[in-house]
Amino acid sequence: MSRVLVVEDEMAIAELIALNLRHSGFDVVVAHNADDAQVEIDKVLPDLVLLDWMLPGQSGLALAKRWRGASRTRDLPIIMLTARAEEVDKVAGLDAGADDYLTKPFSTHELMARVRAVLRRKAPQALDAAVEVAGLRLDPATRRVCRGDQEIKIGPTEFKLLHFFMTHPERVHSRAQLLDRVWGDHVFIEERTVDVHVKRLREALSPVQRSQLIETVRGAGYRLTQQVADVAA
Repeated sequence: MSRVLVVEDEMAIAELIALNLRHSGFDVVVAHNADDAQVEIDKVLPDLVLLDWMLPGQSGLALAKRWRGASRTRDLPIIMLTARAEEVDKVAGLDAGADDYLTKPFSTHELMARVRAVLRRKAPQALDAAVEVAGLRLDPATRRVCRGDQEIKIGPTEFKLLHFFMTHPERVHSRAQLLDRVWGDHVFIEERTVDVHVKRLREALSPVQRSQLIETVRGAGYRLTQQVADVAA
């Protein structure tokens, strides 16, 4: 379940946003000020942040700048929600690092559409949409992986790993990046654990001739290639 952090000091708005997100299948955490938001970020990195500009104490704009300046939160998807509707404010919010900017009052339907759009761009593994690469189809909703009519038996960690690879094809990911994005940056395990699960993933894909999807990039990490030729099993 994808995790969304809602940073909003107005209780009624925060509850409305949280309710709609939960109905759409998201795990929601609410913070009412910048300090609480930073505590939540330090505990577990969410898949997306909905960030109000005008917060008690430190502003949402300052928070966005801080997160964009830190390596751990540099790629964190952020949608800024604010009553500040002037063009200069929108420019300031986007320049501070927001991926999208939505002014109050807003439609909950538009908000949910923007949430899905930002996740598609920046964190597609956080969505439940099925994905297909090189004839291999993965459906997060049913937790199934198939090639044609043949279903593949795959463990839960290997499923998450494959989902991440398939939603970020052709990109090289270090072991540290895979640990953060697949296991979660709040989980402390050895980087070599990634090698064990990549090996298991390849073994699971071998019966359908797709083990070669996962390439080792020496000295850098792993990537999923979309160019795979069929070979004899």
